[in-house]
Amino acid sequence: MKPAVLTGEYFMTGDVACAEGAMAAGCLFFGGYPITPATEIAEHMSGRLPDVGGTYIQMEDEIAAIASVLGASWAGVKSMTATSGPGFSLMMENLGLGICTETPCVIVNVQRGGPSTGLPTMGAQSDMMQARWGSHGDYEIIVMSPSSCQEIFYQTITAFNLSEAYRIPVVIMTDEIIGHMSEKVIIPRAKEIQTVSRVKPKGKKENFKPFKPGPNGVAPMPAAGEGYNVHVTGLTHDEKGYPAMAVEAQEEMMKRLIGKVRNNLDDIIKTEGYLLEDAEIVIVSYGVSARTSFAAVGEARAMGIKAGLLRLITIWPFPEEQIKELAEKVKGFITVEINLGQIHREVQRCVGYRTPAYLVGHHGGTVITPDQVLSVLKEAF
Repeated sequence: MKPAVLTGEYFMTGDVACAEGAMAAGCLFFGGYPITPATEIAEHMSGRLPDVGGTYIQMEDEIAAIASVLGASWAGVKSMTATSGPGFSLMMENLGLGICTETPCVIVNVQRGGPSTGLPTMGAQSDMMQARWGSHGDYEIIVMSPSSCQEIFYQTITAFNLSEAYRIPVVIMTDEIIGHMSEKVIIPRAKEIQTVSRVKPKGKKENFKPFKPGPNGVAPMPAAGEGYNVHVTGLTHDEKGYPAMAVEAQEEMMKRLIGKVRNNLDDIIKTEGYLLEDAEIVIVSYGVSARTSFAAVGEARAMGIKAGLLRLITIWPFPEEQIKELAEKVKGFITVEINLGQIHREVQRCVGYRTPAYLVGHHGGTVITPDQVLSVLKEAF
């Protein structure tokens, strides 16, 4: 029998590392529907969750999968689902429900080439804008992107921590290449892993308002059945959770939903810089593309070109202030991503007319090589 908690060094795929990271974070519910190349996350969770006292359920489709995850969260447990492009599209309406009802959960999208059925067994990074704008209405979202099997383990823990801290669905945008590659993953002992759980309400239950924000803009969250009067609706609602069909109520609710992210950008946004101190050309990348971009920076330096790498760990909220600051100092930017320029458009927006910005991207199916990056770098600069 497998141990309830894994520790030590393992050789595992990114999908398996994601599943183990979820359980290390305290996830006790997974609701999903199998889809390539995310199926291995569900498969691993189905075998491992009973070991830690959790529950796995395969739903009839991805719409039901995310609905079950939202329900499990309101029942008081940390919950997660995993999918790929077509399934991610089906989850968009209930993603908006989770945002509106301030329901913490984690959604993993192991991206593949699209649109439609596309390239089920080949990687891409072409759902990045959908992760930000896929649901309807105005909202903020937290989206992360891992570059290795080790990182997806820790990033899944971070995703749960952010989700619980801010009462919001958090999305991990990985890809088929990271999901299916195998690397060494070190799993520390449980006492060495920092986890965050939602703040529970205090005081008289009859006076409780489930959507009244605390000092950090986030409301304490009870579980159904704990004796609190909890009304959960996707309609515009007041602090009691009841529908309030007024412009004033919409303004107040949206101020809370957007503010709890925008007012905490320093805590949420994470990037990693490499040789940026004296860089004249900045390569912006994330996920698997950041790995080949790292190699391109090394080769460029060997050729006498002062290149540096800004790796996006958090994609949304976008680190626009950091991009703007760099744009005042460098000769140009190159965005490297396996799509036709989704994050590149954000880089262009932030750079403005300060300096040139170029894209190295394609439709998906293969990684972008260091030579492809170097080719654009030498031609453009």
